[in-house]
Amino acid sequence: MRKSYSAPPQPNRRNVILGGTSFVGLAALPNVSADATEPGLGSAAEFLAAMRKFMSSLEPDKRKTATFAWNGAEWNGWNYFGVGGYIKPGLRLEQMSQTQKATAWDLLTTLLSPVGIAKTKNVMTLQDVLASLGNGAGERSSERFSFAVFGAPAETGAWGFRIEGHHLSQSIAVRDGRIISVTPSSFSANPNRVPSGKHAGLVTLNNEEVLARTLIADLSPKLQAKVRLSDTALRNILSYAGRERVNAKKEGLAVAELTSAQRDLIWQLIETYAVEYLAPPLAAAQRERVRLGDRDAVHFAWYGPNTPEKAFGYRVIGDGFVVEMGSVDPAAQHLHTIYHDLGSVLGRTA
Repeated sequence: MRKSYSAPPQPNRRNVILGGTSFVGLAALPNVSADATEPGLGSAAEFLAAMRKFMSSLEPDKRKTATFAWNGAEWNGWNYFGVGGYIKPGLRLEQMSQTQKATAWDLLTTLLSPVGIAKTKNVMTLQDVLASLGNGAGERSSERFSFAVFGAPAETGAWGFRIEGHHLSQSIAVRDGRIISVTPSSFSANPNRVPSGKHAGLVTLNNEEVLARTLIADLSPKLQAKVRLSDTALRNILSYAGRERVNAKKEGLAVAELTSAQRDLIWQLIETYAVEYLAPPLAAAQRERVRLGDRDAVHFAWYGPNTPEKAFGYRVIGDGFVVEMGSVDPAAQHLHTIYHDLGSVLGRTA
């Protein structure tokens, strides 16, 4: 079990298991991407082709199970919590044939990088880990994750896609052939560090914890006092469904007060949430997007102690985004995270 948080490691490959609505347009924003004259984050052509292949592989009853109205209650009610059960709206992997599962994973590779795919599979695997420990046996499964399509996937008009289950929620919004939103995005974990058994040594949210702990440890006592808003850990995220923009007030320590090395750390942390999990074209657009606005005014706020395996929490708030982590348990094993693009919540600008 990892005891030291003295330096931020690179992603540990040994910890990977392979297996009337208005919309935001980025055309008016400077330096967003190579094709910034077009709206959105990038072309949805490859994604749409994979989506059509996936949907055509489904029998009519399964297609019906996977499909919902665009911008309805199901789309707006994203929820990766376990409250209300572990079954989320959509067609679950456990309901698919082997061919359909392969097509579903092919769909995800048009959106997610190898790091994002691995993290997705790790979050899923943790459901089996918990079940093997007697926590939710018979209710949890690494295949109890739903694929849901909102609206009619097409070259024109608006539609969306979500993969969701306990501790995982990824939402993609498309308009007129362009991907316009990739949030809310959550990869959460329990247990974050698997201590024993078949998956011993697996750490799902390694950099999300290590980079943040390293950053606060590197601050002077004066700045640590400024960044720590509470001696009590942030037990959960604040910006859940319907409240995506409510907790966007900048609090804590401004990036302007950090050293160059410390600024590098906080941007590594931000990109862990906003960039590295996405496929290359989307990642490039997101890297530019999260750096829009006043970079010096990005704020870092900490809750609780900075002690390995003790509950903690933090928030990173920029002009256009919010990142949050909370420890649900005292040992910082049950971690909830969220990343919101404030300019395009579920594809909406307001």
